[in-house]
Amino acid sequence: MALINEELLDRVTGEAKRSPRLRMNYNFHETLDAKAQRLLNALEPGTVLPVHRHCQTAETYLVLRGVIKVLFYDDRKRLLETFLLDPREGNYGVHIPKGQWHTLEVLESGTVIFEVKDGPYQPLGKDDILE
Repeated sequence: MALINEELLDRVTGEAKRSPRLRMNYNFHETLDAKAQRLLNALEPGTVLPVHRHCQTAETYLVLRGVIKVLFYDDRKRLLETFLLDPREGNYGVHIPKGQWHTLEVLESGTVIFEVKDGPYQPLGKDDILE
């Protein structure tokens, strides 16, 4: 069991701030083969997530604290839509359909999202990153 509280968010945020990637996961699933991938993702401004897609699963983000901008693209890397997720403004999360090109920008230090997608974990392949 794990209680999702300020103490846990602060701990994972501290690890993200110390990480060269400026982000850190806290997994609730026990193995990478689990059918559901459920995790906290602590993200700091400046972390770089390439425009990517997940062809085998949809993905859902819920912002627990902080602010992110989620950007959707088409196959030609044209921006289709953006969503500003800020729980203080009543925008809590977004569902990303399977195969949708996307990325996010972190706009506030201490941002933590709860992320869910189907498993097992599959690293992004070359065809899943939009150059």
